[in-house]
Order: sequence, then C-alpha cells, then structure tokens
Amino acid sequence: METTRVSSTSFDGTPHAPAAARRFVRQVLGEWSLSHLAEDAVLLTSELVTNAVVHVGTGVELTCRLDAEAVPPKLEIEVDDQQPGRTVLDVPPPAEEMATSGRGLALAGMLADAWGVTYTRSAKRVWVRMELADAQEPCPPSIPAPREPVDALRVAVLVADAGGRVISWNADAEALLGWTARQAAGRPLEDLVDWDGHGPDAPALSDALALGRWRGESRMRHRDGRLVPVYVSHLRTGGRPEHRRAIWMVVGGDHGFVLASPPSPARREAGRRIKDLLDRDRPLAELLDTIARIVQLSSAGDAAYVLLRADSGNRFGVAAGAGEAAGLVGVVAAGVFAPDRRAPAVVDDLLAADVELAQRLRARSLACAPLVVAGEVIGHLAVTAAEPGRFDQDLAASLRHIADQVAGTVQRERLAEQDRAHRGRLSFLAEAGELLAGVHDEELLAALAAQLVVPKIATWAAVYLTDLAGMTRLAHVWHREERHNAELRTSLPALPRTPLSEVTWPVGRGNVLSFPLLTQGRAHGTLVIGRSEPTLPLELAELLADLCRLIALNLHTAMLYTRQATTSKALQRNLLPVRMAPMPGLESAVVYEPAEEGAHVGGDFYDLFTVADHWCFALGDVCGSGPEAAAVTGLARHAVRLLAKENYTVADILDRLNRTLLEEDEEGRFLSLLCGELTPLPRGGARCTIASAGHVPPLLLHTDGEVEQVASPQLLLGVEHGVRFFVESFELAPEEVLLCVTDGVTERRDGKRLLDDDDGLSRLLSGCTGLSAHAVAERVRQAVHSFAGAPSRDDVALLVLRATPALP
Repeated sequence: METTRVSSTSFDGTPHAPAAARRFVRQVLGEWSLSHLAEDAVLLTSELVTNAVVHVGTGVELTCRLDAEAVPPKLEIEVDDQQPGRTVLDVPPPAEEMATSGRGLALAGMLADAWGVTYTRSAKRVWVRMELADAQEPCPPSIPAPREPVDALRVAVLVADAGGRVISWNADAEALLGWTARQAAGRPLEDLVDWDGHGPDAPALSDALALGRWRGESRMRHRDGRLVPVYVSHLRTGGRPEHRRAIWMVVGGDHGFVLASPPSPARREAGRRIKDLLDRDRPLAELLDTIARIVQLSSAGDAAYVLLRADSGNRFGVAAGAGEAAGLVGVVAAGVFAPDRRAPAVVDDLLAADVELAQRLRARSLACAPLVVAGEVIGHLAVTAAEPGRFDQDLAASLRHIADQVAGTVQRERLAEQDRAHRGRLSFLAEAGELLAGVHDEELLAALAAQLVVPKIATWAAVYLTDLAGMTRLAHVWHREERHNAELRTSLPALPRTPLSEVTWPVGRGNVLSFPLLTQGRAHGTLVIGRSEPTLPLELAELLADLCRLIALNLHTAMLYTRQATTSKALQRNLLPVRMAPMPGLESAVVYEPAEEGAHVGGDFYDLFTVADHWCFALGDVCGSGPEAAAVTGLARHAVRLLAKENYTVADILDRLNRTLLEEDEEGRFLSLLCGELTPLPRGGARCTIASAGHVPPLLLHTDGEVEQVASPQLLLGVEHGVRFFVESFELAPEEVLLCVTDGVTERRDGKRLLDDDDGLSRLLSGCTGLSAHAVAERVRQAVHSFAGAPSRDDVALLVLRATPALP
C-alpha cells in the first residue's frame, strides 16, 4: 500500500451529481484495495454532495485522500463548493423539507470517526475521516477455510436445461460424485441435490435455478448413496425461456474458498451501523425513509423501497422509497413480494418474470429480502436497477442481513403507530358521527362531509349527490383556501355525463380520488378529494372508506326522513281545514301549534264552516298526541262536518260522535269537544248555540271588559254509552269576543303554576277589549309562550270569534 494517495474530480451542481460521486468513490476505493470501506464511504459521500448540490446549488469538487503513514491509517473524503457564505446543515431540516432532501450531516456524525468544515475566501470544504483498522477480517462463516491441498481440487461443471434436467456433465463431476456423464444425462437436478437441507427459509430449487447467479453451500448425492458437502457457483444464461441453461460449478466443501466471493466485511459493518442508526427514537415515517435511503446507497441501486403488509389481506403497500427512479406507489400484488416468501430473491430481468411490475418499477433488475418477525412476513426490502443483471446473491444476502436487524424495530414502531392511528381514527369517526347525527337535510350533510376532510385529509373536497331517479349533481365544494371555492366549483362538472370514476378532473396539479357513498347496495353519491401528496396511505384510505359509509348511512336516513315527512305532510294537510270560511258580521282567528317536533297535526283540532244560513265551529282535544291522536283528530273533524251538513243539531252531533268513538274500540282514546252554531242577527252580532263535552269552557268578553263562561261542562266523548248531551244559547253582541281554547293554553305550566290559576286566562282576556280577533289570538299565543322558559309539551289550539256591527 502506498503511503499517500489522492484522487479528485468535479461535478456540476445538478441532481445527478450524488449518483456520479457514489460511482467515483466506489471505483477509487476498489483501485486502492479498500472495498471493505466502500459502503460507508459511498453513504457519506452521498450526504456531502447532496448537501452541497441541494442546499448550496453550486458545482462541487470531490477529493479522496488516503494517508497510510498515519496512526491509525485514515481515509478522508472532502467536498468543496463555491459558496462559502452558506452554512452547512449540521442539524436536521424541518419535517416538510426532510421528506425530499437530505438529513444534514446526521450520518456523518454516526458513520465517520471525525468530520468538520473548513472555510476559505472562495470555497467551503466539508470533510469526513474514516480510520482504517489494522486487523485482517476473518473469512465469513459461510465460506469454509482451506483445509485440503489444492492438488486434490476437482471443479465439476454441469449444465441443466430450462426444466432442470442435466444435459452436460464433465469428468471432474464424475470424479467428485461418481456418476458418469451417460448416467447423469437427463436426470433432474432435484434427484442429485439434497436441497431441503437449506432450511425452511431457503428458496425452492426451481426458484434458485431461475436466479441469474448465486453461490452457496449444499449437499449432492454420490452414486453410492452418501451425501457429499459441496460449494456451488450458479449462473443462468439469458435468451428465450426455453433456451435458457443453468450452469453449475461445483467443488468439494473443503475447497469452497476457490469459488466463493471475497469477504465483504463492509456490508456487515454497514448492517451494524444501520442498526445503531435505527435504535434512535424517531417517527415511523422517518425511520422507514432512512432505511430506504441507506439500502439504496449501500447497494448502488437506482431505487430502494420498504414495503409493509396491509392491515387486512396479503397485500403489501409501499411505505417508503428512495432513489431517482422510485416509481412504485400504492399496493403491489403477490409474486416476488409473496406473503409466504421467507428467503431473499434476485430477479435478473423483471420483463421476463413480471411485465406489470417491471413497468411500475421502471426497472429490469430487482433484489429483495423479507422482513420477518416471529415467523411472519411483515414486509420486504427491495432494491431495483434499470439495467438487467445488476444484482447477485451476495447483495440478496446483504439485504437479508439488514432486514433481520431492522425488522423488529420496524414492527415495534409500526404497531405503536397503528395504535395511535387507530385511536385517532376512532376519535375522528366518533366526532364525525356526532356531527352528522340528527341532520336530516341532504344539502347540509354534503356541506359537513366536505368540511370533515378539508384540510385534515385533503386540499379540497366535492360531494356529489344521487337522487332517487339516478341523477347525479354537484352538491357542495370546499377548498382549504376559501377564496378558491368559486373557482373550484366552476372547474368541476356540475352534472357529470359519465361515471365519476372515469372523469378527467380539470383541477390542476395533485392526485384526485373518488369514494362512492354506498349503503344497502344503493349509491347516494360520491365524495371526491384532491391531495397534493402523490400517494394515499392505506390507513387514510381505510379511514375515508369508513367515513363514506357513515356519510352514506346518514344520507339514507335523511332520504327516508324526507320521504316520510313529505308523506306525513300530504296526509296531515287533509286533517285540517284548507281555509277558514268567510263570515259576514263575524271576525275569526285561529292559533294551532302541535307539540311534537316536525308534526303538522296533533291531538288538538279546529274547524269553522258554513251550513245553509248559519255557521258551525268546533274545537277538540284528543287524549294523547302523535300519529295515533292525529288519526282520531281526522275522524272527529270529518264526522262533525259531515253530520252538520246533514242538518244534525249540536246535541245530535255529540251523541253520534260519542257512539262512533265507542264502536272504534280505541281503549283509552277519549275526546273533549266544544261544538256550536252561529246564526247572524239583523241588528248585528249572532245567536250562538253551544255544547261542551268535557272541554275547557269558552269565555265571552263583553264590551265593558267583563268576562264570563258561557257553557256548562258535560261528559267526555268515548267514555260511556247512552249519554245525552244538551245545548246552551246566548247572544254574541257586536264588539263582543268569544274565546275557545284547549287545555294546552289553560294548563301551560311553569313549575307548579298554571296559566289559568286564579282565573289567569279570564284576566288576560279582559285586557283585550277593543282588539280585533287576530290581535286577541296573538296576545293569548304570546302569553302561552312567555309563561315559562321551557317549550310547551302539549298541543295548543285556540279559536277567536268577534262580532262586528251590522252593515247599513
């Protein structure tokens, strides 16, 4: 070894500089017989050049200097840039920069024995120093040390066809294994090799024959039946599949050193330092990114990936990638990355093995090793190259060594991340469910759905709704920056002519993804999101799927509610009068407020209509509330109107309605009813004939402010057979007011007090002298609402009749 060696080169400040620098350092160290330092040196060089090119932006000069006379000997790598004013990133940059740029000089502090920065007037020099150990590396355990003299060496050469059958067998093969060429020809290799001895994680013999090259120990069957330990160097030829050949060079186990590759302590050392690097606490995403970058740099591949198993199924998703050609995204199917593949693999030409994967990777060569924890494959480490035949079995073994060291750390951090993500997912879905629950308006649901995913998950979101006729329309859009909402709505199709999964979205850069809103096999619409990130992690995809199911369920409930409300409104409209009958000489006003939310008709009802030369009115209250009470309401109102039209008297109307209710056999369904007739008088006013079946007595307001009850209480309807009802008559003079109410007015409660305590309603009415019928009705309504802070729990109905002076 010479005492001092120096080799320099320069690169332009382009993104290709780091790759060129890695090749230069690897070549120089190979010429200096320092290949065992190449992995760490290449990794450090990549960091130094990346810092200079990305963060400074100038051309760089790279120098490798070996000082063999130093104690201990040392190797220095220096990178000079032309902008001394820019400081070196000696601490990691922010998280958003770290995703695409380097880690500062964090690796220099971990892999190098020393590093530093030297400033001059025209340049800045960043250097790292690696000390050379004097001790010689021992032979790897897999390569047997020489014990037999070379004179006894026999190099057997045998060739097998594409089906694995022997087609060539040389004399040394006969001397080593006892089979003559004629005896061996046509025999399958699996009959001559004890392949099961490689262990459960070894590839099958057919898979090994399909590899481009590999070396390793095995045992082969001698003609006399014994197993001979051998060392095999395998090479597979190219060409058409049917013309490919497997060439084996075989020596005895004691001569394995002849065919074995040189020791590779650098890869073992790189694996040890990688483990030290990963032992530091760091987020899962940064951990996986670091693994991918180190694998890519140490293997000299074009790209490297970390694939992790999805939570459900046997699929693997890309969790991290590094390199200029990192084109693989999303989920990959089985095949090379099979869930039961527990041995490393090398594929010389992906185009011949898996065309789709080769196109997605934009690569021809691939090497991978599984991440195995407790006998289960949780993922894969993979490295690719654009040219075929770039990787050998030594690299696969190195990947396996790295994978064995990082698998436990990756699994531990992933489980912790999954636990955090699961808790966050449940919390998010619970908040979303609480927000959407009880919302029965589809437009409001669409608005809430869009705002749930922006900006937490997406840059923008749009919700399309599909009606019962199958028509899809744009219902709501939401952008992270609200000023873009109008522009976003304009750019999206309002009424898509094709399925949304086939729409080309004209919304600029970024990924656009659509998720159907499905429930019970019916499509209620689609949630469309836009993201600036190139991929959607599996966890987010599953979260969005759950959220869409929740939104679809609420949309389905809203649709049912709307349909039921529409039907209910149509039916309830028939339970109340369409309009009040005009009455010359009388003013009328009605207040009707059902207690049940969303109902139009409750247990109270009213009616006012003409019959020949007089008018009839009714005000009733059915026991209970809700649809059952409303059904009795409709029966009673229509029965009163029909009987009055047939010229039945008020007493007969009550008698017939009482028998009808008893015949319906509605147990406990009673009815209070106030029914009367108004006959106009020539001098103004009207004569009133009235009867009260268990109802609140009506109140008469005289012009002097005096208030009196004008009907005697009688038995409720629907209680007893054979009851006879009687009527009472009085004169409603001009300017006098008749007030008829249900118990929702008189029994309005505030704690223990009722509105009608101490004749409260009479006192209220006495203050309404001179008011119109509508003014009296409004004053009573306001008194009912303001009597207590809580809403009324009973239906409220009141009818006001006021006599007017006679026309001349």
